[in-house]
Amino acid sequence: MRLLPLRAALLALVLTATAASAQSYPSQPIKLIVPYPAGSLVDVLGRAIGEALTASLKQPVVVDNKPGASTLIGAKAVATAQADGYTLLIPTVTTLSIAPQLVAKPGIDPISDFTPIARLGATSFFLSVHPSFPARTMAEWIAEVKKHPGKYTYASAGNGTPHHIFMELLKTQLGLDIVHVPYKGSSSAMTDLLTGRVDMAFLDGTLAIPNIKSGKLFAVGLSIAKHSVLLPSVPPIAETVPGFDWSGWIAVAGPANMSAPVVKLLADQIRSMQATPQFADLLNAAAMEPTDPIPPEAMPEFVRREYARWGPAIKASGATVE
Repeated sequence: MRLLPLRAALLALVLTATAASAQSYPSQPIKLIVPYPAGSLVDVLGRAIGEALTASLKQPVVVDNKPGASTLIGAKAVATAQADGYTLLIPTVTTLSIAPQLVAKPGIDPISDFTPIARLGATSFFLSVHPSFPARTMAEWIAEVKKHPGKYTYASAGNGTPHHIFMELLKTQLGLDIVHVPYKGSSSAMTDLLTGRVDMAFLDGTLAIPNIKSGKLFAVGLSIAKHSVLLPSVPPIAETVPGFDWSGWIAVAGPANMSAPVVKLLADQIRSMQATPQFADLLNAAAMEPTDPIPPEAMPEFVRREYARWGPAIKASGATVE
């Protein structure tokens, strides 16, 4: 897997931290909680960050996978930890924007329970169709779906996932009738899309790009409102549907009320990593979009804005979690 040598290359080129700026921090190992299973995209990126911070901070950064409850199990473990910088989290848009608004009792407050430190990258989604689908542009896709209400099906990785919410937003905005077929994860959804049992799906780049390049799928549009660095030939949906601009993201956070010097030290190290060609290669291998760094003092506002933005989208989608 290409991600492994890229992690090693990133580890070798991380800049040395100026630990004196945060006094004695860190003086003991740091636990980095990943609220996803081992081997997942978020886990791979989290481990790369952990290894690089280990090299720059001169203390072990130990990854602890705590998946479950739409990432809320791992998030709660960090929210209730001491705010001393020795317990960190790799949250995603699901953790801090979607799950807390889908689950009746999430057990966390994404606004008040965390100290957001840095954003690592974004995940764009490709509106992908089976090659038998009679459309090759977004305008053709809209016309075909409108001409046959209720005929076509779309797969998602489950209720309340971005794959589900994005399509329901399109349906609401354009007045479309497409049947939702939820799956338990992306792999089974992908299998049925490739065999034509379902007609379409929003897919992240790790699944979409290899199959688009091989001709097994065709992408009619992209969820973010700019061309992807990963597959520039796919036009943004926003070129046809104004205002459609959605993506996932991955970040680093800690418990609420972390000290400013520790937050700055961690943010500076992460920003140094993000500036290296090796980190760009890592994002590319993980099919993620590079993003402009957000200063740590601006990260809380980013989280608040994303939480507020996703609320109406979730409501409009009708997404529920059983």
